[in-house]
Amino acid sequence: MTDSVRQTPLHKLHVELGAKLVDFAGWSLPINYPGGIMEEHKHCRSKASLFDVSHMGQVTLKGDQVADQLESLVPSDITSLPEGKARYTFFTNDNGGIMDDLIVSNAGDHLFVVVNASMRDQDIAHMRKHLSGIEVTEIMDHALVAVQGPGSEAVVAGLCPVVSELGFMQTMVAEIMGVTCRVSRLGYTGEDGFEISIPEKDAIQITSALLDHDQCLPAGLGARDSLRMEAGLCLYGNDIDQHTTPIEASLLWAIQKRRREDGGFPGAEKIQNQIAGGTQRKLVGIKPKGRAPARNGAELQTPGGDVIGVVTSGGYGPSVGAPIAMGYVDTRHAEPDTELHILVRGKLLEAVVAELPFVSRNYKR
Repeated sequence: MTDSVRQTPLHKLHVELGAKLVDFAGWSLPINYPGGIMEEHKHCRSKASLFDVSHMGQVTLKGDQVADQLESLVPSDITSLPEGKARYTFFTNDNGGIMDDLIVSNAGDHLFVVVNASMRDQDIAHMRKHLSGIEVTEIMDHALVAVQGPGSEAVVAGLCPVVSELGFMQTMVAEIMGVTCRVSRLGYTGEDGFEISIPEKDAIQITSALLDHDQCLPAGLGARDSLRMEAGLCLYGNDIDQHTTPIEASLLWAIQKRRREDGGFPGAEKIQNQIAGGTQRKLVGIKPKGRAPARNGAELQTPGGDVIGVVTSGGYGPSVGAPIAMGYVDTRHAEPDTELHILVRGKLLEAVVAELPFVSRNYKR
């Protein structure tokens, strides 16, 4: 790991816990802890796991008509987002491609935005350029941790009982161990869970207290990836990118009715045309029939040998008990149970198109 790799406020704790650290998007982060990825994944599905996601960009937007202005950059409804609610959305480019996906929260007198680590510089510059008179502030002195799993409420409420009042995609400012934090009920595993923004100086103390709960264990990037794949959640740079539209990626649900009709965001005409007329390709789930996993970039073919797409994410699904993948196929071949072949290391493996998600999502509604 080079000297230029940044450390999160929890770095010292990761070392103490025996984490295997890797360079991810310029940050030193745990890929796993001594128990291993499989154990971490299964623990999250059954109890609760804590992930360090401090590498994500945390940004506040303040100013007149900030919601209206942000709506000019995203296809989701921001102006009617109630205070205390969060919404998944994405920046689009002029061709309808996804520049990044993000979470926007109405924090009352400002918007709180979380963007991907690898795109934070792009996104912040994009907002500063296009949001006139809006104060765009990157929060540099806070950690961000995610507590995920069916036991997550017990873990977080043990230190902050008021979080039990939050529903899925709701957010609040709350005191944890006397420290003011932002707690949001959301996550990236398909399970119930919370993301907590914690002042840097208190991050290790509060994180350690969360890990002291008998249901909670630390987990790394490896389990985070397998959990989100099973839940059918897109990874920016793999399943979605600047050449992928939200409609191709099956993200129409994130574009509310008013925005579908009115447009007013970059690439609106192309996206509206795809809503009306469909797309040539579509993101689908894929289940290889054998035990060999298919990775990003593997070619997808019909049984007759015609190339119809590519794998964008793939690996082993511990909860599924088999390899799983996501990828784009020609829309004519996107129906569940359609037979496919995957080209892996020069060999053709049998597979079928599968409905997403691979496991049920267990959010608190």
